[in-house]
Amino acid sequence: MTNEKAMFGAGCFWGVEATFRNIKGVTAATVGYAGGKTDNPTYEEVCSAETGHAEVVEVEFDPTQVNYNQLLEVFWANHDPTTLNRQGPDAGTQYRSAIFYYSPEQKAAAEQSKAAMDQSGRFRRPIVTQIEPAPKFYRAEEYHQRYLEKRGLSHCAI
Repeated sequence: MTNEKAMFGAGCFWGVEATFRNIKGVTAATVGYAGGKTDNPTYEEVCSAETGHAEVVEVEFDPTQVNYNQLLEVFWANHDPTTLNRQGPDAGTQYRSAIFYYSPEQKAAAEQSKAAMDQSGRFRRPIVTQIEPAPKFYRAEEYHQRYLEKRGLSHCAI
């Protein structure tokens, strides 16, 4: 069986990448930009909020070791999906909560998962996560790849 891809936006991509990279069955996690109108955007352009891109992580995974629903659980557990265009101190559309799906099966799983989270009572406010078809993924600059790992950090939070 071949690897599959998933793409998530959950705030600053450094911590999201590190979280997914540590999941058994994830074979690659790459930070980048998606969902905007500019081709080959730079970090500075994305941070200007003019491109419309989100900071995302493209996850490659072996579905015989970890399934898409398990990745969705990691996504929900590791950010606040109720804050529009914000995660903690980071504000702007590039930090939006988003699930970009690659197949009708992923779309259905993401929508079902979002509805279950909304009804679970886990969050006091409504979930604002966008669920959209996977757009073109633009790999972020090399210095962003494995950013926390290169600095000996385990997460972004203070």
